[in-house]
Amino acid sequence: MSDAPDENKFLNRELSLLAFHRRVLALAEDDRVPLLERLNFLCISCSNLDEFYEVRVASLLQKEAHGVANTGVDGAEMGGLLDDIHKHASQMVDAQYHLLNEVLTPALANQGIVFLRRDQWKEEQRNWLRRHMLRELLPIISPLGIDPAHPFPRIVNRNLHFIVSLEGKDAFGREHRLAFVPAPRSLPRLVLLPSTVSTEPYTFVFLSSIVHAFVEDLFPGMKVTGCYQFQITRDSELYLDEEEIADLKEEVVGQLQTARRFGRAVRLQVADNCPDDMAEYLLANFSLGPRDLFRVNGPVNLHRLVEAYKLVDRPDLKITPFSPALPPELVDCEDIFAALKQQDILLHHPFQSFDPVVDLIEQAANDPEVLAIKQTLYRAGENSRVVQALCRAARNGKEVSVVVELRARFDEEGNIRLAEALQQAGAHVVYGVMGYKTHAKMLVVVRREKGRLHRYSHLGTGNYHGVTSRLYTDFGLLTSSEMVGNDVLKLFQELTGLGKPMRLKRIIQAPFDLHRVLIEYTEREIEHVQAGKHGHIIAKMNGLEDPALIGAFYRASQAGVKIDLIVRGVCCLRPGVKGLSENIHVRSVLGRFLEHARIYYFANGGLTEVYCSSADGLVRNLHRRVETAYPIARGKLQRRVIKEGLRYYLRDNEFSWRLNGDGRYTRVRPAKGKAARSAQRQLLESLCEIKKGS
Repeated sequence: MSDAPDENKFLNRELSLLAFHRRVLALAEDDRVPLLERLNFLCISCSNLDEFYEVRVASLLQKEAHGVANTGVDGAEMGGLLDDIHKHASQMVDAQYHLLNEVLTPALANQGIVFLRRDQWKEEQRNWLRRHMLRELLPIISPLGIDPAHPFPRIVNRNLHFIVSLEGKDAFGREHRLAFVPAPRSLPRLVLLPSTVSTEPYTFVFLSSIVHAFVEDLFPGMKVTGCYQFQITRDSELYLDEEEIADLKEEVVGQLQTARRFGRAVRLQVADNCPDDMAEYLLANFSLGPRDLFRVNGPVNLHRLVEAYKLVDRPDLKITPFSPALPPELVDCEDIFAALKQQDILLHHPFQSFDPVVDLIEQAANDPEVLAIKQTLYRAGENSRVVQALCRAARNGKEVSVVVELRARFDEEGNIRLAEALQQAGAHVVYGVMGYKTHAKMLVVVRREKGRLHRYSHLGTGNYHGVTSRLYTDFGLLTSSEMVGNDVLKLFQELTGLGKPMRLKRIIQAPFDLHRVLIEYTEREIEHVQAGKHGHIIAKMNGLEDPALIGAFYRASQAGVKIDLIVRGVCCLRPGVKGLSENIHVRSVLGRFLEHARIYYFANGGLTEVYCSSADGLVRNLHRRVETAYPIARGKLQRRVIKEGLRYYLRDNEFSWRLNGDGRYTRVRPAKGKAARSAQRQLLESLCEIKKGS
């Protein structure tokens, strides 16, 4: 069978990604999920949709504007795709606001958590809010009149604004018809009423409601004839001309100050009561069309409702907290180097603590026998213990080299700050390789022991980020293997120095080998089946779109290889299609934690091979990024990865969706008489000793 791209063999990436965002919203619709967690999932789904427009739709519009060469679709198909996206996104937005207005708001009110509309304000509440407007909001808000001296203003990306229609003359005798009121990001979008004017434990008023109610205070002596909230979403990609860049950091800083805040408009959200002529005026000034307009029945910046989740102290309406466990090998451990001398240690986050990774760096920073630390940082977060330890190591005279990826989307500013902090401490900081994002998660410590140099390494599927390590599922391997350590050192030599790719003994790297090896190992399963042996591939990843890899899976399916794919998000493969992919099954598992681990399992005729990786099955991961896949040796650790990372998820019938050949997802339900099984709950119970039902 041909490997040539064929629309009958591949699902559309953008529509597949929208389907993922819809599954996130399904968690907010699930009444088995605690009430405030449902509100949180609603906010996540809104933020996801915003980012989808900022990145994916913006990319399509960029291609549409500059021609669609190499996109796989012609101009008419591109227009049809954008129409389909608008249709599906509109359905999702309608579902979000229906869920908020008809389900979550009444349910929260029954629990004493009230979102008070303007028509529900009592006199004492209105008086309190009026004083709040005059005291807390009026000094900060800056209304912007529209006239020849004040043209249409620059509207910041994803920020709440109001367009106001006026009658009358201002202090200078000028007649204004329109004005804008931007809501500064420093202002909370929810105001909690004090107990003196509310009988409920938590009574919230939207900032938008306060501005609407008292907008005339912003235009004294003039008559306000209309006030309508809106939000613009802009292209947030950084377009770097890598052939012309002399200093990557300076270029990224410059683009962040302009492109990220004022990039091309891609979507307009307005209140559903906004008149047509007002909406058309906004569309025209943002160079948008009807396809880019969304009317919403509620606050346009719905994701900011997450403030309520944070402010409400109701543990009974949230998921029970848990404490990540330490692996048995590190309980009461005072010397992590000695522990790693004894055995490799596998960490499964967030069920097991990220602390051992931080402990390794902190111990290395203070150990006089440690000579060098080398590490990649893609996302590290604010006040990172990892960065603090690396700075301390540099100040203590260690040779510290850090590859900081400045182009980690939406973390660019934070990465610039941590790079500067590391440089000030004396660390060597490089920004990776032009044209290739450094997405690999790796760390190596070089230590002198009895006159010889020893390497201690960490390789992971997730970032060195203290917060997300408690929210994302990932695997990390701590090892004192000399072969692994030497491989990691060679990778750093490639990243920080010059020279051709080096031969690695244990690690597989992208962009040089990983794509080829995954296809070769898939072809090897075909050979095993043809030799009368069992062929089986299991892969867990965040996305799958690479045509050649999908083509290899199709060939393997046709040869009789069983393939189980656990793909959280984008999946362009069509499973279960007669004559093409009958032996391929695809499922997506969502839940309390974001599934983030990447695992590749090959039965290999009984000599099972398992790799954990930083790389998904996406074109960018396999061809345009620096990635690693590291082997989990047969034995206890490999059995753990297979059981905890794969088998539990293949049996999940509570928070799992099955992908059909037409691109639709079907919720997996327990068979009649069978118990519900959640992979994440099983892991909490087995690794953290959390009681069932928590």
